[in-house]
Amino acid sequence: MFAYIARRILLMIPTLFGIMLISFVIVQFAPGGPVERVIAQLQGQDSGATSRISGGGGDVSGGPQAGMGAESSSPYRGAQGLDPAFIKQLEVQFGFDKPAPERFVKMLWDYARFDFGKSYFRDVSVLELIKEKLPVSISLGLWMTLLSYAISIPLGIKKAVRDGSSFDIWTSAVVIVGYAIPGFLFAILLIVLFAGGSFWQIFPLRGLTSENWAQLSLFGKIVDYFWHIALPITAMALGAFATSTLLTKNSFLDEIRKQYVLTARMKGLSESQVLYGHVFRNAMLIVIAGFPGAFIGAFFAGALLIETIFSLDGLGLLSFESIVNRDYPVVFANLYIFSLVGLVVNLVSDLTYTWIDPRIDFETREA
Repeated sequence: MFAYIARRILLMIPTLFGIMLISFVIVQFAPGGPVERVIAQLQGQDSGATSRISGGGGDVSGGPQAGMGAESSSPYRGAQGLDPAFIKQLEVQFGFDKPAPERFVKMLWDYARFDFGKSYFRDVSVLELIKEKLPVSISLGLWMTLLSYAISIPLGIKKAVRDGSSFDIWTSAVVIVGYAIPGFLFAILLIVLFAGGSFWQIFPLRGLTSENWAQLSLFGKIVDYFWHIALPITAMALGAFATSTLLTKNSFLDEIRKQYVLTARMKGLSESQVLYGHVFRNAMLIVIAGFPGAFIGAFFAGALLIETIFSLDGLGLLSFESIVNRDYPVVFANLYIFSLVGLVVNLVSDLTYTWIDPRIDFETREA
């Protein structure tokens, strides 16, 4: 097993290298860039994703227009009339004065040491920026995954036991409808109903906590926190709960129909002993082993629209804004961290299989 883990860890290196190389090459050919963004700001033509990004790109973002009027042969769109020395200063500031291969090698070396530099347009390090957004993403990912599993596993087991009954039929209809409704559309419905849209003002619409959160008691802080995340978590859990329910039901149905279950019943074991003493571990193998992946999927990928709708400033919104605004240090840092965590979680999922069922041996299978 240790040899298998070592091989998987070593394989992460070329995988990460390939991901970063392809992304870096794509960015080189993508139209626009941080230099063009600063130029557009100076020309009053900026169309960035958000007005929250300040001119924190350095002290060259103000006052360079004194050089305007000089003809420039700059390759940057909209740079005509700007002082070439100013354009050169922008290139140095963003690191574009060096050739692309040198910039890529430097990025890999820095990222290997988890040195992600500073944001182009925010006067803060990328790590600090990510740490600032983590509470939102952790809250959404963790509680959404726990809620969906807490509902889907008992419901899936009951549907498998009562397969074909009226309970199974009407709950299947609810599950299918839940799977079909997009999470962001359900989020809007929740806002209309419960957040002062047209009916009741029960839940808040912005942030993870209230403004007076620091003055609240410990119990008050807990209540306030769950009061704020109730609607976003409900909206996100809808689709995940449906998927997990059907997966649990199908897993249990496959196991219930096997010969060892019939043998256990013939020995006089009760239905509960058969179900939870024999079927449960085998049927839950794929469901439980998929928990790390489900959490990471919700943590990183599933929250952009929900964060936008409920005004939650998390990693999903940060990544989107950084891509639109060409804040490359934040873009590549998020990509690197997401990819690394994803590879580690895949390994953890495989190891979870062996922990739940020791009969599974990936090392033997590879041999």
